Amino acid sequence: MIRLENVCKTYYYKGEPHLVLDRVSAVFPSRTAVAVFGHNGAGKSTLLRILAGTQDLDQGRVTRTGTVSWPVGFGGSFHPEMTGAQNTRFVARVTGVDTDELVAYVEDFAELGEHFYMPVKTYSSGMRSRLAFGVSMGIRFDTYLVDEVTATGDAVFRAKAEAVFRERMRDSGMVFVTHSLEAARRICTAGAVLDGGHLHYYDDVNDALAHHAANTRRKQEEAGRPPPPPGPAAGAGQGAGLR
Repeated sequence: MIRLENVCKTYYYKGEPHLVLDRVSAVFPSRTAVAVFGHNGAGKSTLLRILAGTQDLDQGRVTRTGTVSWPVGFGGSFHPEMTGAQNTRFVARVTGVDTDELVAYVEDFAELGEHFYMPVKTYSSGMRSRLAFGVSMGIRFDTYLVDEVTATGDAVFRAKAEAVFRERMRDSGMVFVTHSLEAARRICTAGAVLDGGHLHYYDDVNDALAHHAANTRRKQEEAGRPPPPPGPAAGAGQGAGLR
């Protein structure tokens, strides 16, 4: 479980404040997969860093029970001169898991072939994401923080990633930032919408989808663009059988 209490976070861009979180209080429950929706710039990735404990707060408190992953799919911490295998071994030693087991898991899952034993600086962004995903999911956490990982790779790899998510969710929780409404329905049961510094939490992911769809229509109307045709995300009760 992760609890936010009166959390505030503001960024400044060219001297102008950008409010990301405005006195947000919320609970992300244990053993629950929560999809987080919000438009570009709403602060979804910032929220994940705050949940992970790697982002300073302006105000408030975050409390966690159990172990919490770094944002899954983020490979920025890999040493570019080290190979994928060497980076994996380093993470294993730091986190205290079996080194050989983690290397074997990542090599099999990431499907990098000979590149697994080449420097990470030679990787494409997709390869780096596969490596990061494999390392993250190869370690058991009580809560996984996931930033759009299922957009990585081809359809076969995305299906493989979702299968791992489902297996992990038997014992763990997840906060899943995504733009894919269908992926959210398949993977998550609860949802949250981040908009204008406020976080709205829903026990039913379809309610969050409906809120996000309404925000999308409103923003498009304000911009003078026609709203999208009604889709399966438009109604709070639709798609319940897809979980």
